[in-house]
Amino acid sequence: MGQYADEDWYEQGVADYTAQYGTVPPPWVIAPDSHPYSMGWRMGGGETFMMVFQEWWEQRAWQASERVTYFLKWPPPPRWIPWMADAIWNLEPWEADGEFDYTRYYARLEQLGFGGTADVEADMDDSRWE
Repeated sequence: MGQYADEDWYEQGVADYTAQYGTVPPPWVIAPDSHPYSMGWRMGGGETFMMVFQEWWEQRAWQASERVTYFLKWPPPPRWIPWMADAIWNLEPWEADGEFDYTRYYARLEQLGFGGTADVEADMDDSRWE
């Protein structure tokens, strides 16, 4: 169990999301018009959601195939694909020297039935996020 597992706010968050969605959904379900790098995920309700999601996700201790099955139920918009790849394969792109290359992971995601990998950069850099 993680650092929030026994916290009332965490347990209530899981209960609320499960009541509404059947489980804790990924962030793009909660805020479909959001960008993964938005400050909204680092403060307030977005930050709380991410804390709930991360704790819940770690408690699952799923294999990669189970993680893929979860995300196939909640296909991400292209801008969220790198985040999803990180979650599926426990990638740590922030530790890479230079820019992390997701190319092989995008190819795997395409093989697994996820679309949109060709649109990641365009969606990430869309002017609506400025």
